[in-house]
Amino acid sequence: MKIDGNEIRPGNVIRHQDTLWVAVKTQAVKPGKGGAYNQVELKNLFDGRKLNERFRASETVERVRLEQRDFQYLYENGDMLVFMDQESFEQVELPRDFVGDRAVYLQEGMKVMLESHEGTYISCQLPEYVTLEVVETEPTVKGQTAAASYKPAILSNGVRVMVPPFMSTGEKVIVATETSEYVRRAD
Repeated sequence: MKIDGNEIRPGNVIRHQDTLWVAVKTQAVKPGKGGAYNQVELKNLFDGRKLNERFRASETVERVRLEQRDFQYLYENGDMLVFMDQESFEQVELPRDFVGDRAVYLQEGMKVMLESHEGTYISCQLPEYVTLEVVETEPTVKGQTAAASYKPAILSNGVRVMVPPFMSTGEKVIVATETSEYVRRAD
């Protein structure tokens, strides 16, 4: 699908310089002299390179639609992560680097969304929040809850987060997968 250069919005995936890029930021610029253009910050979907490009309204670019499918995380096999397609039950092995730092939040049976283009997997979307158990933290000190302070805790997946002072070992917490921050105590 062809779109004009001034129609590019953050999140759009476009084909530029014979590869796929996602628009991270866009800014419409109208200089005092010359024609208006769209200043776009692009990120390469395959190697993570960044590029700043100007697109005029008269230029056209190809907007690419990614195929999104639901998968279930099964297990880790060395440096590979194994996922199963929820519809065809076909198994896919992807390198641990594909998910990146958020791979520590993968749990057996977790539903994830994999995005692909022409059979090549591009990204993995984890659930926004996960529930984990606190395995190590400092004991609660009486009277410490008056100030809004936090204490370090190590979770069952090995990640270190800051939790409120009333949390103790063995309790379950909800953590944001994107930011690795404590959200709330699990029910």
